[in-house]
This record gives sequence, structure tokens and C-alpha cells, in this order.
Amino acid sequence: MPRIGFPELIVILVIALVLFGPGKLPAMGKAVGETLKEFKKATGELMGGNSTVASTETKAEVKAETEAGTKMEAKIEDIKRKDVK
Repeated sequence: MPRIGFPELIVILVIALVLFGPGKLPAMGKAVGETLKEFKKATGELMGGNSTVASTETKAEVKAETEAGTKMEAKIEDIKRKDVK
């Protein structure tokens, strides 16, 4: 299968610009990028090599949520102290 070179890529981008206009191209590029990201993530999970990455991401999310909750509780306590005075 032949590879796409720089000239071919330019032609494809010009055609896409004409078809969709400059307003929709960034949104379409973002959608394509997210789709590829999800596809890579799903294939990695199917292969079993991504289990440690998934658990690390989960731990990071839990830690961030816990820190956010602690900060919110501190703010609530400060507001209560100000209301009591």
C-alpha cells in the first residue's frame, strides 16, 4: 500500500477546506484526534498491556477528587467561622 506523502496531504487538506469550510475544520480535527485516542486506548486494553495505565489513571482521578473535596470542606469551615463571628 503506498504511503501518503506531503503533496498528497496538501491536496487532501485543500479538498477538506473547500468541502467543510474553515469554521468546521478545527472541530473535525479534534473529533478525529479523540476518535484515534479512544481507538488506541481500546486496543491497548484488549491486548492487556494497558491495565497498569488504567489503574494509575484511576488512582490519580481518585486522588484529585479527594483533594478537591478536602479543599471544599476547608472553604465551608471558613465560611461557617465567618458567619459565627
